[in-house]
Amino acid sequence: MIQIKNISKSYNKKNKAVNGINLQINDGEIFGFLGPNGAGKTTTIKMLTGILDIDDGEILIDNNNIEKNPIEAKKKFGYVPDKSDIFLKLKGIEYLNFMADIYEVGEVQRKDKIEELSKIFEINNVLNNKIESYSHGMRQKLIIIGSLLHEPQNWIIDEPMTGLDPKATFELKKIMRKQADNNKTVFFSTHILDVAEKICDRIGIINKGEIIFVGTIEQIKNELKENKSLEEIFIEMTENENQD
Repeated sequence: MIQIKNISKSYNKKNKAVNGINLQINDGEIFGFLGPNGAGKTTTIKMLTGILDIDDGEILIDNNNIEKNPIEAKKKFGYVPDKSDIFLKLKGIEYLNFMADIYEVGEVQRKDKIEELSKIFEINNVLNNKIESYSHGMRQKLIIIGSLLHEPQNWIIDEPMTGLDPKATFELKKIMRKQADNNKTVFFSTHILDVAEKICDRIGIINKGEIIFVGTIEQIKNELKENKSLEEIFIEMTENENQD
């Protein structure tokens, strides 16, 4: 379970990138985190993963405070960042073994997981090549595999479908649902609203650093009394907020 309690972050004195937001992502659910560019999604995720310091509030990952107990908190999640251009001089297999070492994954488990996931995402034949030779989509697949090697209880994925081919996107969605069905947490940031509408158990919409809605797709449609797609509702809500 992920608990975000009244967190705020400012980059300057005038504006708060994130302003006192509260969220709870429960075990067994896929939670979609939605918002326009500059709304505060990436800042929130960077605080959630310990990349950025929190100005106010606290974040708990399975009751481990990300600032006070960072090592234990980070053991509890796998993270897929929105950019996959990292460790380019390593071979794919070297990167995966590096990730397995960090999370203290045993030899047998890592071998089995690497073999299973690299076949699912169809990169098993390039693991001995350097990552710099990979396409963007192949790098994304590698990062996704690395985040799953330790079978995390919480999976934090930031725009994971960018650059993925249709088959890889389909497999990713299957894994997300499997994680939730196994009573694990999936925190999922995306701009692809029709995907969010189909696979998320709940969504949270952030705009101007503040949460403007949390709930199911059915709840947001009932609340607004509109039989529209999530994409149409999202655009209306965020445009109205930006005009205030």
